[in-house]
Amino acid sequence: MDKGLPVLRVILGFSLLSTTLHYAHNAIRVADYPQLPGVPAAAAGIAVAVAWVLLTAFGWLGYRAYTQGRYPRALAFLLVYSLTGIVTLGHFLTGVPQIPAFWFATIFTDAAAGLALWAFLTWAWATLNRVTARDQVSTQH
Repeated sequence: MDKGLPVLRVILGFSLLSTTLHYAHNAIRVADYPQLPGVPAAAAGIAVAVAWVLLTAFGWLGYRAYTQGRYPRALAFLLVYSLTGIVTLGHFLTGVPQIPAFWFATIFTDAAAGLALWAFLTWAWATLNRVTARDQVSTQH
């Protein structure tokens, strides 16, 4: 049984593409996005780039653990990685970005990737932790 590995690869590939585009644009064109009061644009751009690298590392570690069958560890890493997509919705907490439609759409493709990963993780947790009748040990004598 592949335990959902092909689906995970598609989700992670989509997420990597979307977040790479969005975070790069956000880091380079940081002034086009609503700013947090008191945070210089240059510092925000650097923080965005560093956050993407760190969160993507969690995704890589999660994928690697998943392929090795280390599921609890994998699911924890992948849950952290899912934040790469989900947190992009935070742009709307400080205003609506005034950016071209393509880049605006990447906010939503990031979120969709994060939510797809959450759905996969929910499925994986339920599937990988299922105890079948064959797996059960009888306690009756």
